[in-house]
Amino acid sequence: MTAATSTIQVASRVHGFSYAIRSIVAEAKKVEAVGTRVRYLNIGDPIPFGFKTPQHLLDAVQRAMHDGLNGYTSSPGIEPAREAVAEDFAGRGLKIPADRVLLTMGTSEGIELALTALVNAGEEVLVPVPTYPLYTAVLAKLGANAAYYQTDPNNNWMPDLDHIESLIGPSTRALVVINPNNPTGAVYSDSTRRKLLELANRHSLLLLADEVYADLAYDGPISPIGSLDPEAPVISFSSLSKAYLAPGWRAGWMAVGTSDRLDDLLAAIKKLADGRLCSTAPMQAAITAALTQKKSDQDTFRAALRERAELTTARLNAIDGISCVAPTAAFYAVPQITLPPNKTDEDYVLGLLRSTGVLCVHGSGFGLPPGDGFMRVVFLANPKELNEIYDLIDSFTSEFLSA
Repeated sequence: MTAATSTIQVASRVHGFSYAIRSIVAEAKKVEAVGTRVRYLNIGDPIPFGFKTPQHLLDAVQRAMHDGLNGYTSSPGIEPAREAVAEDFAGRGLKIPADRVLLTMGTSEGIELALTALVNAGEEVLVPVPTYPLYTAVLAKLGANAAYYQTDPNNNWMPDLDHIESLIGPSTRALVVINPNNPTGAVYSDSTRRKLLELANRHSLLLLADEVYADLAYDGPISPIGSLDPEAPVISFSSLSKAYLAPGWRAGWMAVGTSDRLDDLLAAIKKLADGRLCSTAPMQAAITAALTQKKSDQDTFRAALRERAELTTARLNAIDGISCVAPTAAFYAVPQITLPPNKTDEDYVLGLLRSTGVLCVHGSGFGLPPGDGFMRVVFLANPKELNEIYDLIDSFTSEFLSA
């Protein structure tokens, strides 16, 4: 037998793949190992915080399993669920035929399918800062580049339209718009969304509309951006993960706009989807139930999120050295800490974790400059626990800034 002589090398693309929301958990496990309780405010998963998947969705999945929906489905997904997605879009002001809807393993798979079908190595995609790190991770895997456009915390985290336009060049292929926004909790006005559509139209860019949190704006659901211009080159993504409280089911969908400019791209996405067979079959039935039956659970969830958002904004803004823009959707906030000289956001976040057990994610994990002192907080915990957490953050911040 020949003896092993060298380590098996990994592909170079992996070195550019980073996902801070998950990778920081390794540090939390070290803290837990020495007996400190860790409060996980790093991942936007409502289930560990006591929120429950609606019963009619559980019933739909159970019924689908008993009825035999346990084999492969067609690659785009079962027809009733695709029709339900199309009908839901129509009810929100955008008519999209069911044959332009694909069911996906969460929004993440839809985004990866679209980017893989669209972008060549060396080409660029415009992504916001702060960004959701899935986009940059997928682009790194494809050998493509992220061109970061600014959003302004002094203007409620609205996108800087002039900066977006200044970044567009011959290799720019797409514009990512996350609205309502993760990680900032911002909701863009219709005026801003129209200008983003106009930019995409004028420069022949695909607009990737990440609309997972559209039902979690505190003042009520947000219409799809494509409804403002049905002929714009838009692909919209959503899922059951957040507004329907079923993140582990990995049940999502993508809807490709009706512009004939997208026909070749739709065919390419379907071709790639064939290669992965299908999304999880029983959970596809839950999409039908979610979009066609009662949504009163969302009213309750939105009210709970608004309460937590108001508490979070008030408590963080009351801490010396921290400022926080009030979120208007979802369950995230991005406060800013006034850092001492030569300190970074990661210094603060790791210090907070090791000192108090409170785990947040440093802003540079979302593409923000490390020296700017931002971090993302997930505020899904109940108000009593959030107050305890913000007491810990208050005490630690005082020590950190005076050291």
